[in-house]
Amino acid sequence: MQLELFLDLETYCETPIKNGTHAYAENAEVMVFAWALNDGEVHVEDLTAAPMSKELKGLLKDQSVKLIAHNSGFDRTVLRHAMPQFDLKIERWEDTMVQALSHSLPGALGSLCEIFGLESDVAKDKAGKQLIQLFCKPQPANRAHRRATSETHPEKWAEFLAYAKNDILAMRELRKKMPKWNYRNSELALWHLDQTINDRGVCIDMDLVQSAMEAVEKAQKVLAKQTKEMTNGEVEAATQRDAMLKHILDAHGVSLPDMQKATLERRLNDDSLPLAVRELIAIRLQASTTSTAKYKALSLGTNSDGRLRGTLQFNGASRTGRWAGRLFQPQNLPRPALNQDVIDFGIEALKADCADLFVENVMELTSSAIRGCITAPEGKKLVITDLSNIEGRGLAWLAGEEWKNQAFRDFDNGTGHDLYKLAYSKSFNVPPESVDKEQRQVGKVQELALGYEGGVGAFLTFAAAYGLDLDAMAEQAIGGIDQGVMNEAIRAYEWHKKERRNTFGLKRDTWLVCDSFKRSWRYAHPNISAWWSELKNTAIKALTNSGTAYPCRKVVMMKKNSWLLIKLPSGRFLCYPGARAETDGRISYMGNCQYSRKWKRLYTYGGKFAENITQAFSRDVLAYNMPEIESENYEIVLTVHDEVITEAPDLPRFNHESLSRLLAANPEWAIDLPLAAAGFESYRYKKD
Repeated sequence: MQLELFLDLETYCETPIKNGTHAYAENAEVMVFAWALNDGEVHVEDLTAAPMSKELKGLLKDQSVKLIAHNSGFDRTVLRHAMPQFDLKIERWEDTMVQALSHSLPGALGSLCEIFGLESDVAKDKAGKQLIQLFCKPQPANRAHRRATSETHPEKWAEFLAYAKNDILAMRELRKKMPKWNYRNSELALWHLDQTINDRGVCIDMDLVQSAMEAVEKAQKVLAKQTKEMTNGEVEAATQRDAMLKHILDAHGVSLPDMQKATLERRLNDDSLPLAVRELIAIRLQASTTSTAKYKALSLGTNSDGRLRGTLQFNGASRTGRWAGRLFQPQNLPRPALNQDVIDFGIEALKADCADLFVENVMELTSSAIRGCITAPEGKKLVITDLSNIEGRGLAWLAGEEWKNQAFRDFDNGTGHDLYKLAYSKSFNVPPESVDKEQRQVGKVQELALGYEGGVGAFLTFAAAYGLDLDAMAEQAIGGIDQGVMNEAIRAYEWHKKERRNTFGLKRDTWLVCDSFKRSWRYAHPNISAWWSELKNTAIKALTNSGTAYPCRKVVMMKKNSWLLIKLPSGRFLCYPGARAETDGRISYMGNCQYSRKWKRLYTYGGKFAENITQAFSRDVLAYNMPEIESENYEIVLTVHDEVITEAPDLPRFNHESLSRLLAANPEWAIDLPLAAAGFESYRYKKD
């Protein structure tokens, strides 16, 4: 029988855990080691009072013993620093948190206990958290002791040791109750690779980080001074949201709904607004860039050897299994507002402490330069590649939109047009070869917004993300739209107005153009449009006939116990716990609400199924070739969406063409998928 060691650590460290596990672990002390072998008794070893037991030492050294923890990245990393004598290979580990995330369940132990009906005493849990606050962190300066210990708080320490058993008991039961469909074989091996990547980390230019933080601080003071002068001292800084809104209303009679970036950007060039309001909006936009927090996260989270680790969460993106970002959130970096040559020059100016002499907007520069903090170490280079329009390709292949599959093949062969340019050319009635880089972005927004049953609202969301001026776009496009399609859009607009439906505050012509784009896209993609309703109908069929598998193009749906499962071409499952077909024709399931972060009943539809499936499929394509990339000595240090960032020896034989070929190799389960990748080499990370 396989020996399984369940373990959980209680630790102390002066470094805050919010700085990241790897920064924390460098100086962490293991105080308590709770463990249990298989279903045996839970042991709690107080390492502040006595050395580790021989039995536990033997189990840790025995390479045949499997090690199981909840959020094992923490325990494994702390042990590697605190007890380097044990060779705790990554392949020995399993993780109940990752097991949960792999099946669209929340990662928190308490939430899982609630979902699976494990007995939990809320009062005890609250008391346990208070004990952790007491013993695992430095105490405030006004307390009698800087650090609470068994000597300073003997009774509380006894409670702490008793509490340490709880997580072992919970994770052991949860491991039995949770499914393992997506947590075995190749997926388990992929998680082990993910842990290697997280341990490897990325090399950080700490001089740039420090210089950027100082430049931001200096710029914020200048912006605060300008704000104070323009508001006669009513607003101390542009980052004071409520004070700024009140001043603009009281002094200028302008009521802004909020201070969100998209709202402010739309009003920035509104000539009907007083000039002073537009200047305050411009200052607010500068002052509220997110780069400040990201630079701080880099500063605090980077290890003493200059590398930032632990930036990826395996299966962190709910449902799809994509990687999520941690610490400085590499999956959510701002789009550069400046050209790369300006950014490169700006980085040198920042490091020379003179950026304000060369650029008007230092905040814009630091936001655009954040990627440049990731660099290649000495003797190496960054080799980077990205799957080309993988979601567009995946959606067309999954739904059987053959004309589009062929269009992708033609483009890859050099005989066809870029699909984003093609989308723009069809909408604006211009030749594809005349479409420039900015116009291509409009086509890209169409493709991204409309493939999952999205309409005007989805178009608006993606347009804001890519900085499109919808009014200007509509003015250009309206004359080239098919009159029949435009007539349909006009009737829809009139209905929306009559029924008082949301038109998102758009001008009439802008709304009509966005709606016309939606209609034209759907007419051009009959198989994708039909797939949306097929997915919904197949899901209802599966939910009302438990245990029967129903194919839907290239996926298969079935209900198992209370789960709706969608089998992907890779063999992995999309999981919808607690799924059911409602009497009103809707489909619901249990999941984490993205707004409240609470576990509750959510609703889905055909287009959302298509989005989940396509994004999960895209993740599987990316993941399929990662082991081969590693085997060819391209060391993966990060994945961002569909991009792979590697470190390789600074030699000609390691190049982006070679890496792109490796990434774009077809899996055996998608051998006819039109697949391509393109990349670049650099000593500093950038947006290509």
